[in-house]
This record gives sequence, structure tokens and C-alpha cells, in this order.
Amino acid sequence: MCYKSMFYVHLRVLLISLMLAACGRSSIPATPESVSTESAPPLSTLPPRDPASRIDKILTLHMERETFTGAVLVARNGEILLSQGYGWADRDNHIANTPQTRYRLGSITKQFTAMAILILQTQGKLNVQEPICTYITECPDSWQDITIHHLLSHTSGIPDLTEFPDFDTFKASPSTPEQTIALFKDRALDFEPGKRWSYSNSGYILLGYIIEKVSGQSYEMFLQKNIFNPLQMTNTGYDHNDSSLATGYTGIDSHWETPEYIDMTLPYAAGGLYSTVEDLYRWDQGLYTEQLMPQKSLDVMFTPYAKMTMNGLGYGYGWFVGKMNNHQAVSHGGGIDGFITEIRRYIDDKVTIIILSNRQTTNVPQIADQIASVVFEK
Repeated sequence: MCYKSMFYVHLRVLLISLMLAACGRSSIPATPESVSTESAPPLSTLPPRDPASRIDKILTLHMERETFTGAVLVARNGEILLSQGYGWADRDNHIANTPQTRYRLGSITKQFTAMAILILQTQGKLNVQEPICTYITECPDSWQDITIHHLLSHTSGIPDLTEFPDFDTFKASPSTPEQTIALFKDRALDFEPGKRWSYSNSGYILLGYIIEKVSGQSYEMFLQKNIFNPLQMTNTGYDHNDSSLATGYTGIDSHWETPEYIDMTLPYAAGGLYSTVEDLYRWDQGLYTEQLMPQKSLDVMFTPYAKMTMNGLGYGYGWFVGKMNNHQAVSHGGGIDGFITEIRRYIDDKVTIIILSNRQTTNVPQIADQIASVVFEK
């Protein structure tokens, strides 16, 4: 597979899925570059049993056809309908996926970075409307008008380093936040800050740097103390190229390939975390409370500041906001070498779908759509 970027492929698949859903289609066509060519199991063949059994049948068929391997958790009204692993976490050693298996999250990391920034604002240590140059030494002149809000909402104009033509030449090398920022610091902006929306991992790397500057702690430690520990997310953390995680794969159909190596210091606050479906459910449930911060701050995170051109989908702080499967949702996916992930929270319906796959070519948005069709079936 030609390596496009760590996270943009998943975003593109998600947007295509949303566009086709608006045209009345429940699945998206496979492409050799991003998803399996194997057709999805039709829902019409499933017996009219309880939702958990029907969802399990969908996932089992995907597993048997080698179009899914990973773990899934589905919950409604605070009750877990299904929490189960499918396929192999490590094919060579025959280690099965389970709800406790750890996976790289990719861009799901961004919602935790956004939460950390808002916690610091709640503590009175920063304001999202402040210029980022307040916290960045030798700040480029072109960044003078960029605010923290612009970074959070992908409206800064700072180019995405994962889209640089030479990205493959440096992705395997260890990098400090300062060294990573230097890779894009002198690049021209793609547009005037606040004038457009364009997904930028570079912006969230800068947010991680700001978190460290303001808190006096490492990004990893701040999240551990202020998010993971309070929510008892004991299987979530910063990935130091950890061997205890599931093995990531690429390839389609029966061809399983090992992806190119990426040093996890590079994705940092844009994509450096790992977790399990069970821990992400603790995160989901915590967001219904004020355990981490007041409701007014949570509302700020889920406000769609930047409108996209497709289906009215918006972007808040670390979350996409808009209609999915004809229900209001906040969601985000992630893609990083060997892994593809998604969390969907249908807040009004109290429905959560979490999918973590250790095969990057899995069509996770399509599977999430199929699960949602079962949950919302009347």
C-alpha cells in the first residue's frame, strides 16, 4: 500500500461513507488503497435476533472473510451490548484479540489532547483565544495571528507534516517535540488563519508542546494525572513503541503484511496514544459527567466551529460533529501504521460504538455503519 499519511486515509474513507449514506447507501465501495475488496456481509441475511447476536454475526462474518480483526464494544443507555475481540492480535504467535487488547489509537488521540487544553483553560492557565506565539519560542511571523482555537479546530493553515513528500524519510527516527515542530516551522501557511478548514496533525503536535509548556509536565504525565487516572483507564497511555500492544498489519484479503516502522515520538499529541475498547468506554461514560471539567467546557469541545463541505459535518475540538446514520453524533477515527480505529458517540441516543482494528486496511467506517443500523433498527 502506498503510504499517504498516518491519519488522512481514515478521514477520507469516513467522508466517502457519509456522502454515500446521504444517497441512501449503507456501505462504501472498496478501493485497493484503503479498504478490502471483499464485500460486506448483507444485513438482510441475518436472523431477527437480539442486537448483540446480530452484531456478533456481522463481525464474525467479517473475521471469517478476513475483512476485520480487532475488538469492538457497543453500548446503549449505559449498558454494554457487546464487548468482544475478533481474529488475531498476533498471527504468528496465535494470540487472540480480546476487549483487553491494546491498540494504537492514531487520531483518536486528538480528543484527549483537546481535553487537556480545556482542562488547562478551566484551571485558568491559558485561554484558547490566545495567540500560540505566547508559548512558542522563536515563533514565525506567519504564526502571529494563529490562536490555540485555530489549532484545535484545524483552521490554522499550518501544513500537515504527514503529507510532506519526504515524510517517509523521517518517520522512523526518534524526535523531540521541538525537533518535530522544526520540520514544519518554516513552511508557508496553506491559508490565512481562520479562513478555511484543513486537517493538520502539525497543529495538534503544537498543542502537545503548549500543554507541556503551560503545565510544566510532560504531555504523557499530564494526561495520566488529569484524565487516565481519574477515569481509571489503566490500559491507556503513551506508546513508547510498546511490544505489549497488538501487532499491526496492512494488506488485503488473505495477504497480511507488516507496515513500515514509525517511531511513536513523531505522532506525539496528534496520534501517539494506545488504549482498549473497555478503557475508551470509560472515557465515553466520563464525558457524560463533570468528573473532568464542567459541562460548559464539554459543550465547547462538541461545538462545530468549522463546517466542512460534505453533508454539513463540522469539527469541534478533537471531534467531528454532525449527523451519522440520521442521528446526531460526535465521532473521530484514527489511522496509523497497521491500525485503524473509530469511536462514535450518539449522545442524544446514549449509544456508543468503539472499533479498534489491528489491520490498517479494514473498512472500519463501513462496519460502524452496519452496527449502527442494527442498534437503531425499529
